[in-house]
Amino acid sequence: MKKTLLVLVVALISTTAFSQAGSSFGIKAGLNYNGNGDYFNSAEQAFENPDKNAGFHVGFFGKIGNRIYLRPEVVYTSTSSGYDEGDLKIKKLDVPILVGTKVIGPLHVFAGPAFQYLLDTEFDGITFDDVENNFSVGLNIGAGVNLGKFGIDLRYERGFSENEVNFINSNITTLNGDRVDTRPDQLILSFSLKI
Repeated sequence: MKKTLLVLVVALISTTAFSQAGSSFGIKAGLNYNGNGDYFNSAEQAFENPDKNAGFHVGFFGKIGNRIYLRPEVVYTSTSSGYDEGDLKIKKLDVPILVGTKVIGPLHVFAGPAFQYLLDTEFDGITFDDVENNFSVGLNIGAGVNLGKFGIDLRYERGFSENEVNFINSNITTLNGDRVDTRPDQLILSFSLKI
């Protein structure tokens, strides 16, 4: 799994090195919002307590092409998912490989796989078994606007499979229907700057 992630990082660096018309490189940062269990029920909870499942990300991106483009990214992400029993904190490395197209003016849409490698997981003072898979794959789909060197995009991320945490030596038997997943659905708001 680590070799796969290393290959993806090398591919990102190589891709940005071979620039062509419309190509760019830059930095990005923004906010993440996790959904526990059903995402739309989580949205209702977010309205009542907006900082409960918030997180952040920071990283780099490359872009090859103009009208139709390839955009690989390497992003460090830190998120927290709040449950009544405690908070699950996740630190991970995300590598989305996006394909996008300009729609009209500065508006563009994109989609593609997002590879995730868990760096650290912690649930408020509770011991749990190793997470089933430190490496998982999901899907990003979204839209954005580029204004000169600045960009903003909003994307939805979903894992292709659940990657639940198994608890040991704990009094937790239920989480009110929520699953403790290291690959939760997310809304991701990003701000980017071309260098």
